[in-house]
Amino acid sequence: MIRSTIRTALLGLAAIAVSATLAQAQTHTSSKFSGAKVNAGTVTHTIKDGKNVLTLSSDFQVPDTPDPHWQIVDSKGNTYLLQRLGVKSLGGLAKDRINTTITLPAYIKDVAKVQIYCAWAEAVLGEASFSAPMMTMDK
Repeated sequence: MIRSTIRTALLGLAAIAVSATLAQAQTHTSSKFSGAKVNAGTVTHTIKDGKNVLTLSSDFQVPDTPDPHWQIVDSKGNTYLLQRLGVKSLGGLAKDRINTTITLPAYIKDVAKVQIYCAWAEAVLGEASFSAPMMTMDK
């Protein structure tokens, strides 16, 4: 009876350890942003509800430029200009919001770098890279 209880407890602990390892394997964090206007923060990749999600860290500072956007660079050097970082409030009554999280479109198969790109000036403001191209897996 005691052996059975000990074995059950050990199996339970092993299951928790495996779950934690799998959850950690689903998270990837980039290097720190570096560039002309963006030099702080990182971006983290997670999978939520079967979708690939990128999230800016809390120490990321939105650059004071007219039109900053998310831009993705894949392992082949293809660039994908995505969502604008800032969202204007309606009527100017509320504070502007920042898109600190973005869901990657299914057509992006891997991510080597995340760039903050000014669409108005057509310039990269800063970029952060992953240690190896991160493969996306939409379900």
